[in-house]
Amino acid sequence: MAALALTSLASALLFACAAIADTTRIAAASSLRHAMEDLVASFQEQHPEHQLAVSYGSSGSLRAQIAHGAPFAAFFAADMERPEALVDSGHAASGVRHYASGQLVLWTRSRAEPPELEELTESAFRRIAIAHPEHAPYGARALEALQAEGIHEAVADRLVTGNSVARALQQAQSGAAQAALIPLSLATHPSVDEQGVYTPIDPDLHAPLRHGYIITRHGSGDEAMARFAAFMDSDGARTILEEHGFRPPE
Repeated sequence: MAALALTSLASALLFACAAIADTTRIAAASSLRHAMEDLVASFQEQHPEHQLAVSYGSSGSLRAQIAHGAPFAAFFAADMERPEALVDSGHAASGVRHYASGQLVLWTRSRAEPPELEELTESAFRRIAIAHPEHAPYGARALEALQAEGIHEAVADRLVTGNSVARALQQAQSGAAQAALIPLSLATHPSVDEQGVYTPIDPDLHAPLRHGYIITRHGSGDEAMARFAAFMDSDGARTILEEHGFRPPE
């Protein structure tokens, strides 16, 4: 009986290992989370033979992981610079492909009406959450917007940083911060939209939020990745991205 149990366990482990080996891993910026979940679901409806698993984080931390050998087949960033850096360092099997552009918004659950950016100087906004500007493009753009609006000096000591835009949003959702500068793609998700209000930030206040991706050297020859890249060029993928607040490439 014991021998039979061990044999069954070994078979189960072999099956699990085979399933993991057949799964294509993708790294994606946290701003893309909800859109990527829908993109992967739509892709797998068309290609049920392929399994994709997505890891999320700041663009800076994911770039560093890939540079140190993390086995991701593709990297979907919230900027163009970090994928370009991986191309330059020899970690890419493709050039950088511009797949969408993002929108920065000011989100709060402290007001019934959407606040304007200059209102952040009011004492009611004791903490303002942004993603860490060294790791997350949306954090860097948030700083640029505050500076261009002329209020950065007034609110600098109230800024709290998360390691990603998802963490910045969590800080505002929990009440640890009274507002957050985050991507529109997170603010419009139903679970977030029903909790608060948001104001789009004038894109002229900061550098463009152009998002690019690469197929990594690890993803070279991966059939699932090649098909997913082709899917990203489809009208269906563009529609999903637009539904989540992204603009298609110009």
